[in-house]
Amino acid sequence: MLKETVFRSEDLSEPDRLACWAERLGQTHAPVRLESDHAHDFRAYQRVMDLGAVSLWPATFQQSVIRRTPQLIRRSDPERYHLSLVVSGTGAGTWDDHEAVYRPSDLHLNDSSMPWEIRTGKSPVTTLGLEIPKNMVPLPRGAAARKIPRRLPSGTGIGALLAQFLIRLCADTTPYHLSDGPRLGRTLADLVTALLAHAHEAGNALPADTHRRTLLLRIKQFITEHLHDPHLTPSAVASTHHISVSYLHRLFRNEEATVAAWIRLRRLNAACRDLADPALNSTPVHAIAARWGFPHAADFTRAFRTAYGLPPSAYRRQNLERKAEEPWPD
Repeated sequence: MLKETVFRSEDLSEPDRLACWAERLGQTHAPVRLESDHAHDFRAYQRVMDLGAVSLWPATFQQSVIRRTPQLIRRSDPERYHLSLVVSGTGAGTWDDHEAVYRPSDLHLNDSSMPWEIRTGKSPVTTLGLEIPKNMVPLPRGAAARKIPRRLPSGTGIGALLAQFLIRLCADTTPYHLSDGPRLGRTLADLVTALLAHAHEAGNALPADTHRRTLLLRIKQFITEHLHDPHLTPSAVASTHHISVSYLHRLFRNEEATVAAWIRLRRLNAACRDLADPALNSTPVHAIAARWGFPHAADFTRAFRTAYGLPPSAYRRQNLERKAEEPWPD
């Protein structure tokens, strides 16, 4: 059986739990600053498996904001990569000008030498965390390392192999001898190296500006294709593209409208085309509104009047009358 240590917040008095959990994270990854809405009765559980230079730690903990700041990095840097497989719960991470949203089955990467912030959702989060010294992962350092993606796929290829390895190992360590720990650690380090190298070579290392422009174009295309969906909101768009709502708003900062306004304008433009189409004259206004993501007729009428200065029925009548007065082409 592998060597393990266990942390249970229930073994501590409630006022001490959050501080002790922060200290525990400092020992198993790197010193961090920690906040939680449950500071008065925080709950966390962690197993740490000793795999030689590598450690694996399944953990479950309540809502948290975890920060690795430049000041903490200057004070102490253990030079480690941290890779987590999200088992349950959600979160969002920020590094430099990049953000990603995490959901179950996602893998995410942290670097003890880079500032970052992780914000977990309201429900408790369960992760399988892996700590690897950087000298075991022969990949580019410095600026090149910042281009390695922070959210990594676990559904196929090397990511799926790594995820299954982590799950199986955490589920049952009884078949292994103490001497197997370092061997398992080296195998995990090789899998992580292969995953990061594959991601780096797959074209994810785009310049930041190019990445933002490409992402914005992809988001606009997604919005255009889903205007009919009444649940198309900034939150839904951000979640689909694995970014936070705040980062989505920053992407639209230099556009002609905010995200919500951009969606509304495209919906109204599409409805305008249908209202002015003689072939759709028999289609009720409320049906056209619903077709373009306005399930409530009153909301559609109010938005339409604000944008165009007259109600949709008057706009339709005005356009159809003008078309009827136009002379037939010779």
